[in-house]
Amino acid sequence: MRIDRALVLLTGRLRVTGDVPDELRGGPLLLAANHIGNIDALVLMAACGHRRLALRFLATGGLFEAPVLGPMLRRCGHIRANRGKANAAEALDDVVRSLEADHRPVLVYPEGRLSLEPGLWPERGKTGVARMALASSAPVIPVSQWGAHEAMCYGMLRVESARDVRVLLSSWFAAIRRRPVLQVHFGNPVDLSDLSAHRPGDARRARDRIMRAITAGLIPLRADEPDVPSHEDPTRPVTDQRSPWRP
Repeated sequence: MRIDRALVLLTGRLRVTGDVPDELRGGPLLLAANHIGNIDALVLMAACGHRRLALRFLATGGLFEAPVLGPMLRRCGHIRANRGKANAAEALDDVVRSLEADHRPVLVYPEGRLSLEPGLWPERGKTGVARMALASSAPVIPVSQWGAHEAMCYGMLRVESARDVRVLLSSWFAAIRRRPVLQVHFGNPVDLSDLSAHRPGDARRARDRIMRAITAGLIPLRADEPDVPSHEDPTRPVTDQRSPWRP
């Protein structure tokens, strides 16, 4: 976390608003954040450090196979999600068990990927984090962020050559010169008390509430960029699906 904080301070100007209520600390807790850039996880980790939270990530399985990074993720207690494989559902049970055994908060991206929405608003999202919350009864804190997309370009889906690395690093060095504002906001807990893990449709209802809460916190962070980001990233592909949560 100290190394991460130094990297984030080098990259830009971190601004953190909101907090996690004291009564929710020390117990199972889920943080649900929008996903906007390649290094936004580093920004979120630094923001959590500002709020005295040592978080764990639900991360794609491929990262756990990487040299150096993989062993570090395992040692720090981060949780593996095998995206797109038959055993992907096991991640839900893993998170629920992990929340019971270790009360450090777990951060999840409900969208499941970097947003490809034309305006970089949150995508519809999946029901995974909602089902984790309902199965574990862990409170959900919506976390909204803006600015981390300026710190490094989208690049490519897979880094397969030295050229791919150069593209990413050159965009990061350009950000160091610009020093973008990296904003993170912790919202109020999402009320899911009337929903059940066993009632049909409740996971979708919980997902919708979580995504609306993330979007509500994002609106003031990008008040000057209500339609599309002012920072242009020619490497980021976009879909023709507009966010259902877009104000």
